[in-house]
Amino acid sequence: MSYKSIVVQLDMSARAHPRLEYAVRLARQFDAHLTGVFSAFTPDPRSFYVMAGAADYYEAHRQSRLERHGALERIFHAELLRAGVTGQWIDHHESASEAIPCYARYADLVVAGQDDPDDPESFIADHFPETLVMSAGRPVLFIPYTGVFPALGANIMVAWNGSRESARAVHDALPLLQRAENVTVVRLNEHKDEPRDNRIPGADIALMLARHGVKAELAALDDVGNLPPGDVLLSRASDLGADLVVMGAYGHSRWQELVMGGATRSMLESMTVPVLMSH
Repeated sequence: MSYKSIVVQLDMSARAHPRLEYAVRLARQFDAHLTGVFSAFTPDPRSFYVMAGAADYYEAHRQSRLERHGALERIFHAELLRAGVTGQWIDHHESASEAIPCYARYADLVVAGQDDPDDPESFIADHFPETLVMSAGRPVLFIPYTGVFPALGANIMVAWNGSRESARAVHDALPLLQRAENVTVVRLNEHKDEPRDNRIPGADIALMLARHGVKAELAALDDVGNLPPGDVLLSRASDLGADLVVMGAYGHSRWQELVMGGATRSMLESMTVPVLMSH
């Protein structure tokens, strides 16, 4: 198993270029084809025309974004050429919440960004990260908006609770796990009311990984009191010096609201290292 097709989500944000560099690194590592899908939120110009002088501001803003878009596309092709990676650039001007998942379904891995509250250009759609991981049907590697990760995937922490989602995440992450120097399976019993027969002990998943050539250490987090599971996982990732977290994504739709599990929501909001999620 390997990643032979990777999609990277690109936008106008300041972190788009670093995200592209991580995606190129992965594509070179796995000899994969890289597709850059560009999609950015564009405000309706009619909302500016009701304010005096706003039309000129909108036009200047639009021109600036066009220049940044062109620069990023040139960087994309230059990075591919430098790394010896095959790929293609795709401009998609429709809703990113629909575009990125659509292209993701034809890939083995998606690289996407975390929302940055200090960078308006990182916003491309409401609840975009949540929508992407819940609808893509593929593993999504989220890159935080802060930090530099020179050894992405060398020291991996796996969040395991025996659920379908965590099982999916582990299997989706196998190409990275097989190349890691250190793997730690952290068993967190988030769903204590689940019948025991439906749970797979941490030792069993470690045995499965061993059959794939992955030597994993086990750590249990069963007695964490009332601490939020997401905070516990972030703390343990820091203690381990992990440069990647692998975990299942939990959530469901309630009417028109997307409701995410506590650990999933915490990771998407507060991740300090890249996180690979699967649903």
